[in-house]
Amino acid sequence: MRKLFVTGIGTDVGKTIVSAILVEALKADYWKPIQAGFDNGTDTQLVKQLISNNITTFFQETYLLKTPASPHQAASNDGVEIELNKLILPNCSNKNLIIEGAGGLLVPLNNNDYVVDLITHFDCEVVLVSRNYLGSINHTLLSIEALKSRGLKIAGIFFNGERNKSTEEIILKKHDFPFVEYINQEEILTKEIISAYSLKLNKI
Repeated sequence: MRKLFVTGIGTDVGKTIVSAILVEALKADYWKPIQAGFDNGTDTQLVKQLISNNITTFFQETYLLKTPASPHQAASNDGVEIELNKLILPNCSNKNLIIEGAGGLLVPLNNNDYVVDLITHFDCEVVLVSRNYLGSINHTLLSIEALKSRGLKIAGIFFNGERNKSTEEIILKKHDFPFVEYINQEEILTKEIISAYSLKLNKI
């Protein structure tokens, strides 16, 4: 069983889309351990809507928090504290597991732990999602350094949104992990679009 933790260089960079593509491509199970904010539905519900296979198991969030904010703040607002020892990997039998993170790597979970500590806690490989915008080179390279300094394995990187060849080249040329896929700026997401991306995946 492979455990792939999908994280991003920030918030709203495409982690849920990438998670859906990976779930579909690998016929994997899915888990979003911490969901902060769900007025418009949860990420689990969105991935369910976007995949076509009927064998994926969706596991319940350990922390389902009301406020769309940093997990530590959302938890505080709900009168709870996120504890790493309460975040236990679900039993997936022999299937792969896609775990979707919350925000970026140094988003705080509590007063001591960050999302990157959750990756170490689960002993996962990492799939990094980058989105092209002014400043994304810095944010992407800092995210890579944070992962490598902790000895975490990067299984690959996705680029999401409007293409910028110069940005992508400078990020990729210094690192030996694979580029996985480009995701276009899709106006609407459907099962068919996710399926089409999943069929192109061969580097993860």
